[in-house]
Amino acid sequence: MSDKAVAESVRSDSTSSPEVSIVVPVFNEEATLRHLASELFRVLADESFELILVNDGSKDRTGDILVELAQTHPEVVVVELARNFGQHPAVLAGFSVMRGKYVVTLDADLQNPPEEIPRLLEQLRGGHDVVGSVRENRQDPWMRKQVSSLVNTVTTASMGVGMRDYGCMLRGYSREVAEEIVELAEQAAFIPALAMMLASNPVEIEVRHYERESGESKYSPLRLMRLGFDLITGFSLLPIQMVSLAGLLIAIAGGALSALLFARRIILGPESEGLFTLFAILFAFMGVLLLSVGLVGEYVGRIYAEVRRRPIYRIREVISQSVESDDGDGPP
Repeated sequence: MSDKAVAESVRSDSTSSPEVSIVVPVFNEEATLRHLASELFRVLADESFELILVNDGSKDRTGDILVELAQTHPEVVVVELARNFGQHPAVLAGFSVMRGKYVVTLDADLQNPPEEIPRLLEQLRGGHDVVGSVRENRQDPWMRKQVSSLVNTVTTASMGVGMRDYGCMLRGYSREVAEEIVELAEQAAFIPALAMMLASNPVEIEVRHYERESGESKYSPLRLMRLGFDLITGFSLLPIQMVSLAGLLIAIAGGALSALLFARRIILGPESEGLFTLFAILFAFMGVLLLSVGLVGEYVGRIYAEVRRRPIYRIREVISQSVESDDGDGPP
């Protein structure tokens, strides 16, 4: 069954639509799930809400705890994915079944406290269609913060979108923007960037950030760099344009150097003292050439992935007291 059919089934089987949908991607978070749920129920006690917990192929007891929460609390909707697809595809799966007028995404590790959610909802109710967040006094390892800062800087320069923190998952969206994100999702979907492209009245606020209570981050520095590279090449042609410009400048410099060396040979005769300088220049040229080939390959690979039209995620089961279980594929 397609993702649209799954979404329609979930919404038609539900007795009433809540005003707020909280979407949480979950991967091996058995240590924090119950605490997260209790905090969300406390913070949202005065709201009409649903809590969509997307199990992204967890290997620990996360699945059992999610089923227990769904059986105990009518607000909980559990979306079981067929395997681990990644954080952003898991959020898209949650978007595909959400029913709220406002949608808030949140990580399961409690580094961003649920107490910040009312501030996001206040901005959404005030007319903003996308509410971004900036982690204040970020409590992460030094290396991760530096890599994240580099990714944010390069991404902002590439996309021309004024966001200060692309990595914070605590964000708010209007229902219209969330539905458009699902419709436009690509193979390398990055939800905050897609949302900023679709938003007509976005805003960004500072939120608190705590140390991780248990477990470890799923993003290593290398994976963060890879995510940043995916983001930059997925939303902008600036990298390949910069390489083209560098190639043009190097070609001009190489031609000028060749003319100079030819003139020196005519005037001074054969020389061997500049051999190592020529090797250094050659290695620099080879580095730019390899970078160019890599970037071209990245863009070609993205084209290939989009042409195949394989699902970004696959929903195996939806579990809720008010929703009949079903399964389906993600957007093509």
